[in-house]
Amino acid sequence: MKENKVTFLTQSALIAAVYVVLCMAFAPISYGEIQVRVAEALVILPYFTPAAIPGLFIGCILSNMLGGSVMIDIVFGSIATLLGAAGSYCLRRHRILFLFPPIAANTLIVPFVLRYGYGAALPIPFLMLTIGIGEVIAAGVLGSVLLNVLIRYQGILFRKTGIS
Repeated sequence: MKENKVTFLTQSALIAAVYVVLCMAFAPISYGEIQVRVAEALVILPYFTPAAIPGLFIGCILSNMLGGSVMIDIVFGSIATLLGAAGSYCLRRHRILFLFPPIAANTLIVPFVLRYGYGAALPIPFLMLTIGIGEVIAAGVLGSVLLNVLIRYQGILFRKTGIS
């Protein structure tokens, strides 16, 4: 039982760390009114482990803090990622619907964060469009590619390392 808790915590920490590294590496496109947060491709990880849910949430909190985000963004932007990851975990048996929760959560929440947290002058529907497109690219396209690669090598990557 202790081993399962340690594995869960380790997986969560690694996922959070990778999320932060991806946000920082792609910082110019990870923040702002028009963004493609490459780290959002990791929202496919709940397909493999529930540890991805807190990992993605903590990774988003840390990324927003390190990226100089305002408090409303740190809180509600991270909640959007949490809701998306939890929704993906719930739909992990449906590969078509699986990526819808993170795209929807970010498309619906982040524009309000940009408007009220940063005073973005663009209309909220336009912000929904720009954030939605960025999320489709990051979570939908990049996430799908990552999911297919990880499924293909699942036996090599996950079973031998003890990740379930």
